[in-house]
Parts: sequence; structure tokens; C-alpha cells
Amino acid sequence: MSTTALPGTAFPLGATVMPGGVNFSVFSKNADSIELLLFDAENGEPSHKFVLHPIKNRTYHYWHIFIPDIGPGQIYAYQVDGPNRPEIGMRFDGSRILLDPYGKAVVVPKSYDRFDRRPGENFSGAMKSVVFDPRTYDREGDKPLNQPFARTIIYEAHVRGFTANPNSGVASPKRGTYAGLIEKIPYLKELGITAVELLPILHFDEQDAPRGLRNYWGYSPVSFFAPHPMYSFRKDRLGPADEFRDMVKALHKAGIEIILDVVYNHTAEGNEKGPTLSFKGFENGSYYLMENHGSRYADYSGTGNTLDANSPFARRMIIDSIRYWVEEMHVDGFRFDLASILARDENGNPLKNPAILWDLETDPELSNVKLIAEAWDAAGMYQVGTFIGDSWKEWNGKFRDDVRSFLKADRLTVRNFVERLLGSPDLYGHEEREPEQSINFVTCHDGFTLNDLVSYDGKHNESNGEENRDGTNDNLSWNCGVEGATEDPEINELRNRQIKNFLTVLLLATGTPMITMGDEMRRTQNGNNNAYCQDNEISWLDWSLLRKHQDLFRFVQSLISGRKRATSSEQDPRVSLNQYLKMAQIEWHGTKLNQPDLNPDSHSTALTIRSFSGRFAIHLMINAYWGPLTFELPSAQGLFQNDWKRWIDTALKSPEDICSSWDEACTVGQNSYIVQPRSTVALLTRIQ
Repeated sequence: MSTTALPGTAFPLGATVMPGGVNFSVFSKNADSIELLLFDAENGEPSHKFVLHPIKNRTYHYWHIFIPDIGPGQIYAYQVDGPNRPEIGMRFDGSRILLDPYGKAVVVPKSYDRFDRRPGENFSGAMKSVVFDPRTYDREGDKPLNQPFARTIIYEAHVRGFTANPNSGVASPKRGTYAGLIEKIPYLKELGITAVELLPILHFDEQDAPRGLRNYWGYSPVSFFAPHPMYSFRKDRLGPADEFRDMVKALHKAGIEIILDVVYNHTAEGNEKGPTLSFKGFENGSYYLMENHGSRYADYSGTGNTLDANSPFARRMIIDSIRYWVEEMHVDGFRFDLASILARDENGNPLKNPAILWDLETDPELSNVKLIAEAWDAAGMYQVGTFIGDSWKEWNGKFRDDVRSFLKADRLTVRNFVERLLGSPDLYGHEEREPEQSINFVTCHDGFTLNDLVSYDGKHNESNGEENRDGTNDNLSWNCGVEGATEDPEINELRNRQIKNFLTVLLLATGTPMITMGDEMRRTQNGNNNAYCQDNEISWLDWSLLRKHQDLFRFVQSLISGRKRATSSEQDPRVSLNQYLKMAQIEWHGTKLNQPDLNPDSHSTALTIRSFSGRFAIHLMINAYWGPLTFELPSAQGLFQNDWKRWIDTALKSPEDICSSWDEACTVGQNSYIVQPRSTVALLTRIQ
């Protein structure tokens, strides 16, 4: 390597491989000096230091340098000095070793210690960036799939947790990795999902957790361009990025999209007491929302800091990050964690037209990308039904809460439950948007698993080390009579039935359904509803449950298959939710035809709905009451000159609980049907 550096260029940001060497460029408005450090190993002292000249190596607020004769795999970091005036938000410290905010790969030495407070004394223990050239990868013609939301069924999964368990069937080196997930693609295809939504894989700080535990979920980002290296079985510096793309390519070949859960609302650097890893050291005030004249970090994320997503440079970084994951990594979509934070201004107030959200929506390069918002934040802003934009879909937290409440037989729930079944027109009808705007879910990574939702009345988070204070107390759960695991066959049968009720409602409701990893085989976290720091059997998928609960897996598989048949026979008319509901000719009933029971103590409902194509109709009866109810049936002869056939009855034992083929469904030859306690029945009639 030549020790003679050239001035370099301001664009592009980050480390870019060019003919003859690598160009480095970073942003810092108020720095006095910047040094580029090159390393021969991730845990050694720097082999070279290059001091960037404030005139020759600076254009506006961009510092840049070109180093000849180096290339992909080169380890590097920065040291940035300038005013250290925390009282006005400037936290420069020239002794800190900093990651490149635009770095495309990261190495984490075994000696890394987030809690190390020895500035400048521990080069070996600092995380470092790695030069990466995305152009050398063989894509083999891979492209994003661009599947419509109308035919999307999302499976929320954790890369490590999906295959980390020794009983996953994945060989030891690949367990818990991108490569391990590839080996489970046949399982995902068999289940029938169309998109995998992965918990954060953008590089995060695993030590951002109580001592002795690890940050498992990944909502603690450090680099917005680099895939998390701990999810790769390859130990070479550039392996994680290529292994990630191998996974994307394999999923696409199987017809499965990949959606990334992204965290552009905060970083792992925490508040004024947290470590300086990257952003704080380059330009603290340009990345974070500050309070009290800059001396204190605003905290709308509940993690100590909040990204200033609408500031010019942070906004540019987020857009560049999204484009990178789409253009170079071929990601199909994104779920934005605490997305309402992106709608706050520099003072934390809600913006009418947040620049970052409209930038993402109106970017023509992102026009086919799926954008999903968690439309709330940790400081009380709740925008479900009012999130900015014309294409954003929303995690519907009200669907989760209202479905849970109704199926556990709470009072005052039937009216809201009816709205959730129909795509939440009370929330979304005013926007005249498509029926799939609502991302429907009953469970997600945050909270009880579906098994635990019907097995625990209260959370059991003692293993998190916070004396069970963490995690929500508002779970809307019901243990069916016994707290936790039991050998009582009646209770286990009731729990199984309740799980099937939840899944039936989820997959038959209007909207886009999302299933959580392992719910199809009754994965349990033993009552832990905040397992963010549990990188162990509490969080990992126990694959032995697949054999134990094969009946449930078959039920979910058949539900998904039935939903797919319904959507594949429909046109994609691009009608609004309101138009769809009008054309479906929905008829609401109670136990009596055309007499819906909407009183506060009602625990049942029924409806008849025609398909948009007019080729079939479904009659759905839901009994959340603790006794059997007899429902009158409308005349199927009057609809299609055919009898009703029983597709689903969650009170029946497998395989009678669901017919895998509509043609095999049993004919219902009477004008009423007894729906057993806490069960759901779906009847079908269609044109032959």
C-alpha cells in the first residue's frame, strides 16, 4: 500500500472502491480534525494513520481522502476531534474510535466492550468498518418480486432464533445464520407464506442489554448499511454481506419476498451517559434530537435517544440506506420501527408533512417497495389510521387488541371486533385506500407468543433481570383456567381451540395478515413477554413442537392455502376498502338471521360475504361465549343454487377441524348450525 494519499472526492459517502484504491468520505460540520485509521486485523493497533487536511481534504461539510493500493476487506475507522461542549450538544472526542456511518461492513473484535470507558486506550476492542464492494457479487438474475399486498402473507421471524436450536436440523456452523434460514426455505414454502419479515439485521450492538445478557431482538442499531455479522457462519470480513444476499436470492427463487424490520428512530449510543460509537463523535447535533439547548437527548423511543430523521443529513442517510438495501441487496420491503418518530420535527412536535416520509413514498426508485409503518412511538404519538402518505401500510395495533378482547369474551367488544374483521373501515375508510392497508396481527415479537396468550394471565419476565418490572402489563390474555403449562387435557384442548380461533380470524379478516414465527406450532417463551435480551431456548424456535402440534401446523397450512385460493380467483381491481365492502354484499347476523347482536354483553357474531368475483360466498360464525349457540343459516340455494359446505369448525378434532380442499368439505344439510363454546365455523358455497 502506498503511504501517499490523494485528496479524494466528497461523493459518494462511505468507503468506495475505485480504480487504483478506495475513496473515503464522511460528514462533519463542526469537526476541527479527522484521522482515518487503517488496520491489518480487527483486534490490533492501526497500521496507518492519515490526517485529513481541513482545506485539501474537505469540501463544504464533507471530509474525504483517496488511499491507493487498497481494496475490499480493508479494516478502517476514524478519530474525530473538535469542540467538546456537551452543554450545547457538541461531544467531539479525538480519542474515540468511530465506525463510518456509511460503512457497508463491520467487524466486532472478541474483546469489544460497550462499557469500556478508556478513551483511546483500546484500539483492539473497538468495532471497526470494512471496505466492501457490492458490485462483485453474482446476482444470477435475481430481482425483487414485487408481489401485490392483496396476495401477501407475512411471517415475522428472527434470523438467529429461527434455526439456533440444535433440534432445528441445521448443522452446527450454520445454526442461527442467514445460511441456516436458507435451509428452512422448504418449510416456509410448505407453510405457504409469501413474505418473511426479519427482525433487525442492520448491524446492532449486542451488548446494549443488562450485563450478563445480550440484545437479541436487534433494536439497537450502530450501522444502517451493514448486515449484522453475527448472523453469518462465514468468518471472513465480507462474508456476512454475501451470505445475506445468498439468502435473499434463495428466498426469491422460492417465490418468497424479504421485508426488513428497520430502526431509523434511535441508535445504540443511548443518552449522555451512553457510549460514543459513531454518530455522536462525528456530528452529534445533526443526528439526534436534543433538548435543553443541546445538553440532553430527547427520548421518544424509550431507549435514551432519538434520531432527528427530518434534519437534512440524517434524512439523507436514511434515504441512502433504504436505497442501498433495495438496489444492492434486493430487499422487497421494510417495516419501520416506531415510525411515528419520523413524523416529529426538531422540537419533537408532529409535522403535518414530514419530509422523510414523503421522500420515501415519492422516490421513483422505491415505487415498488413495500413500506410498512409501526404507526406509534414510545412517547404517546399514535397514528394508526392517520399515518402520513398514500402508499404506507400500517401495523394495526387495534386489530391485535380488539381481536384478543373479543375472543377472551370481554364486554363491550363486539362492535370493534366487527370493524377489525372488515379491514377496519372505521380507521381507514376515510382515506379511500386499498383493503390491504391494515397489517393485521394478533402477536408479534413484542409480547406473548400465541401459545402464551392462551396460557398466561400475567407476564413472567424474571429472567430479564429487572424483577418482572419490564414488559407490558396489558396483555389481554387468558390462561384458560391454569397459569402456564399443564397436563390437563381439557385445558389443553381449549387452548388449542382458542389458538385456531385467533388464526382463523387473522387469516380470514380483510387486510394483510402477519403470523409470528412458531405460532403455527405453539412456540412458548414460558410467559416472557419482553424477551429482547434472551438469546437462548426462551426465544429460539423449538422444532420438536412441529411434531407435537402437527395438527395445528396442518390447520394453519390449510387456512393459508384457502386464503390463497380465494385471492388467486379474484381480480386485482385496485378498488378502495369502501368499494370492496360494498361489492362484497356483506350481510350481518347474530344467532338469528339479519339480526346482529351488538349489545355490550354480546360474545358472538356472524356474517355472510360474497367474493369480489362473485364465484363463492363464505358464512362465518364466531362464538366467544362459554356455551354452545345455535346459529340460523341463510339459504345457500338462494346464493348459488348449492348447499353450504363446512370448511372450518375449530371445535372439531383434526383433521375434521378444517378441510384441506373445498371439494372435500362436508355438506351442511340443515338451516341451522350449533357452534360449540369458544369456537369458529366457516361455511362455503360456490359456483361449480
